[in-house]
Amino acid sequence: MRLLLIFVLLPLIEIALFVQVGAAIGLWLTLALVILSAVFGVWILRAQGALAAARLRNTFHQLGDPAEQIARGTMVMIAGMLLIAPGFFTDTIGLLLLVPYVQTAIMRYMQKRMQVHGYAARSPQPEARGDIIEGEWEDVTLNKKPTHMPPQGPSGWTRH
Repeated sequence: MRLLLIFVLLPLIEIALFVQVGAAIGLWLTLALVILSAVFGVWILRAQGALAAARLRNTFHQLGDPAEQIARGTMVMIAGMLLIAPGFFTDTIGLLLLVPYVQTAIMRYMQKRMQVHGYAARSPQPEARGDIIEGEWEDVTLNKKPTHMPPQGPSGWTRH
């Protein structure tokens, strides 16, 4: 029922705001504001989204709790999408979601409503096993004749 209410009320609120803003500042300036907010929303998604992903990767590498970074990254993505959607109400909500204080308040509210049982973290480097030697290799067979002949016997690294 709440979702249906949102889908009915949100367009009505946006239409009412378009009419009010358009009457106050004019049609062309209203349209320019809508276009500028969409461009800003795309920029937010690209720039801040990449920054949020980098912060999340850093948290994973430090084996920290990723919940806060995931929540902040999600709010930034939602803010960008709301800014892209045409309308002043959605733009206002999107801009509010970009404010760190608002993000913190939302996270505190969500923490009261959720119970986290834990998370599993994996070490970025697998534990070394005695029978595996890690290394890099490069294929050097390039249809060229070698300038020197390779050694014919054991390399010295193997047992005879």
